[in-house]
Amino acid sequence: MNLSYFISKRISGKETKSFSGTIHKIAIASIGIGLAIMIISFLILKGFQLKIQDKIISFGGHLQVTKFTLSQSYEEDPISKNLALFQDYSTYPYIDHIQEFASKAGLLKANEEVEGVVLKGVSRTFDLSKFEENITEGVFPDLNEKKTSDEIMISQKIANKLSLSLGDDARLYFIQDPPRARKMVVSGIYETGLEDFDEKIIMGDIRLVQTMNNWPDSLVGGLEIFVDDFKKVNKYQSQLEDVVGYELYIEKISDKFAEIFDWLSLLNRNVVIFLSLTLFVACFNMVSILLILIMERTQMIGVIKALGATNKMIRKIFVYNGMQLIVKGLLLGNFIGITFGVLQSKFQFLTLDPKNYYMEFVPIMWDWGIILLLNLLTFAMVSLVLTIPTMIISKLSPIKSIRFD
Repeated sequence: MNLSYFISKRISGKETKSFSGTIHKIAIASIGIGLAIMIISFLILKGFQLKIQDKIISFGGHLQVTKFTLSQSYEEDPISKNLALFQDYSTYPYIDHIQEFASKAGLLKANEEVEGVVLKGVSRTFDLSKFEENITEGVFPDLNEKKTSDEIMISQKIANKLSLSLGDDARLYFIQDPPRARKMVVSGIYETGLEDFDEKIIMGDIRLVQTMNNWPDSLVGGLEIFVDDFKKVNKYQSQLEDVVGYELYIEKISDKFAEIFDWLSLLNRNVVIFLSLTLFVACFNMVSILLILIMERTQMIGVIKALGATNKMIRKIFVYNGMQLIVKGLLLGNFIGITFGVLQSKFQFLTLDPKNYYMEFVPIMWDWGIILLLNLLTFAMVSLVLTIPTMIISKLSPIKSIRFD
């Protein structure tokens, strides 16, 4: 039998009402709360990043194929949708979906108010499942009719500015030579909380844009590509650039909205700093607690030293004791963190102001790899610092330790 482990089990605070038992509870709570905070922080951070990322991707896909141009206009130069890439993308296993779009700037007028907007025209290939989470009222324009749909979906912000509701009429003016206008009907209202979209984008039928631009059905403004893994988008971009040729430009959504994605990346740094501070506090608390336990057991150390125990064996006693506390603390931390995540995912009891946080409630994203990594990191770091306070054991004299009170 491992004598050090046996003794550590005997002094592991079975007398729960004793001072030692209280110290053990503090140690377990310290590690458990620290781990729980780290788990909750990562669940919320990843949920927040994924939520914002999904909102952006629902508007533009992972990659956009457009005509190569130096123009900064909201409108695109036309490309043919007869590309082999669009007609049959099944030969590219990493592509989940491709849809065409076309944009055109204009003025939306209603109730004597005018607002500058960009009409994003889409077709029946538009993947509504990725966008419908943004819809707050009504339905998406019906694009299945043979004639061009006169329905549009506007943002809540535009609806408030123009005092528009579902079913209301509005005039959409296109600034061109000669100017042209169309009567439109509000079929739905969306809200993302992201100003880049809510301030100016309205959704409608791509055939309206084609008509205004005098394009045939075969021309579109661009293609939006959804891939199977956003983390590999750089690799997929390089592969598709060889396919489409030099006249077309493939842009990552993270480059198109670089400010937002850079901001999301900065959040990772804040969490790393927070993680480091939490681990430091947990390690500091563990060192302090183990020092207290060693001082409380000074007479015991003197006795077993007098009986022939080595410094190494005695150090192992307190290291084993500390590791038992760490394991109990990890179990407590996982219970608190995971329980919080489950409750928030199901009941969404923590709400947010969409104007400031772009969403109505605190999001949760489950990543068991990160949770496991946090457990391993906490166990490794705190276990490592356990050796620091045990070094004073070698300096304790058996006679002085026995007389210690």
